Amino acid sequence: MNAVLDELKWRGLVYQSTDEAALAEHLDQGPITGYVGFDPSAPSIHFGNLVQLMVWRRLQNAGHKPLLLVGGATGLIGDPRMSSERNLNPKEVVEQWVERIRSQVSGFVSFEGSNAAEVVNNYDWTKDLSTLDFLRDVGKYFSVNRMLARDVVASRLESGISYTEFSYILLQSLDYRELFRTKNCTLQTGASDQWGNISSGVELIRRSEGAKVHGLCTPLLTKADGTKFGKTESGTVWLDPEMTSPYAFHQFFLNAEDAKVIDYLKVFSDRDRDEIEHLDHLTQTEPFRRAAQKALADDITDLVHSVAEREAAVAAAQAAFGRGELRELPASTVQALMKEIGAVTCEGPELPTIVDAMALAGVVASKSAARRAVDEGGAYLNNEKVTDPDRRISSEDLLADGYVLLRRGKKTVGGLQIGG
Repeated sequence: MNAVLDELKWRGLVYQSTDEAALAEHLDQGPITGYVGFDPSAPSIHFGNLVQLMVWRRLQNAGHKPLLLVGGATGLIGDPRMSSERNLNPKEVVEQWVERIRSQVSGFVSFEGSNAAEVVNNYDWTKDLSTLDFLRDVGKYFSVNRMLARDVVASRLESGISYTEFSYILLQSLDYRELFRTKNCTLQTGASDQWGNISSGVELIRRSEGAKVHGLCTPLLTKADGTKFGKTESGTVWLDPEMTSPYAFHQFFLNAEDAKVIDYLKVFSDRDRDEIEHLDHLTQTEPFRRAAQKALADDITDLVHSVAEREAAVAAAQAAFGRGELRELPASTVQALMKEIGAVTCEGPELPTIVDAMALAGVVASKSAARRAVDEGGAYLNNEKVTDPDRRISSEDLLADGYVLLRRGKKTVGGLQIGG
């Protein structure tokens, strides 16, 4: 078994591949060039896409060359999905998203050395391709019967699927062949839901070029109950800090389930086998320490954002529960913290009393409950104990953007934005 392929398998990054023995031999004969694609279907990639970048970080560290394809052409079409037809985004929007994603994916691999990464755009080789040439040079190699048998197509036959989405597989297969011809690319990776597209590209190259190339799929990340991993109550976990703040990003992984946290560590952390096995032992014997969750959240936030952003996220979490100084946090971190805890807006002719503020922020059920919390010594404003229930919040209490943090006891927190 090839060493890097063995590493990928141990980390749970191999779900399916073309001939595994042949792939191992091909990697041994390397270095090879391979690619993974990202369609600009949104202004950012999400952390599920990061799985593929982690695969190529490991392959590149083993000496192989990554091509990161940003789908300026395929992004105009959209990979068919099980549920319904995709909305076609305007060309100018897709062009903007291409540039944003190009910048994002470039941060996870090296662009130096003999196996320096390259970013490519499939719009470059499709924009001048005529329909007749496409049909003669690509379409003739595809069986409609086989295309109809694909799960995603079969599931849509009754509800309907456009020729546009039906033809997506031809475009992605064309990408693989183009990169084989121009870059000697012999491996494509992707998530398991891309197996049909990947294997079709392999087959196109075999039939049109008489060459053998390879494909490798990673499993889709799931939660312990088998549902898809990567969604929060507010939506997708994006890598763009404007769409998912570093604080929210860190908190998401800090809340990983015990049953799955080691699987996620193997994928997203560069810690070695001994370290991860030790964290696995701690998760089983001392789960209350949440050592693996802290390691996961720290490692992936360092990778995606920065050590400084991770430290700010940790400081914000500690400050929210009285173990740090709120006023030392950057304004962006305060905003992210308040968004995460569901801060509400308070408008009015005068600043509220502590009792009114606690009730508005939802840390107590009523104003009378707020008074009891103050009387019992369990009411806090910006982590400072409040002893007077009629104390009115002042302008000096306001944090960045007019926020204040309210807390009852040790664990119940809420936020209020004065004036909005």
